[in-house]
Amino acid sequence: MPIIKSAIKKMRRDVRRRSANLKIKAGLKKAIKTAHQKPTDATLLTAQKALDKAAKTNLVHKNKAARLKSRLVKAARKNARR
Repeated sequence: MPIIKSAIKKMRRDVRRRSANLKIKAGLKKAIKTAHQKPTDATLLTAQKALDKAAKTNLVHKNKAARLKSRLVKAARKNARR
């Protein structure tokens, strides 16, 4: 446990940020999974929006977000052809 006052404050702040980040990441994973299972326009839009927000707040790297969005659209097009 930290002893210095600023370290104690930083630990409290880190706990709050971690819980917020975990909540956002869980929502992101759920959105991506839903978009993979049912690739409709609505689910794709939701997943892309979640990826953009996660990339904006540096939760995921912007290139990873772009790669995942590309793969989602590619999978949706593949399913649309069937």
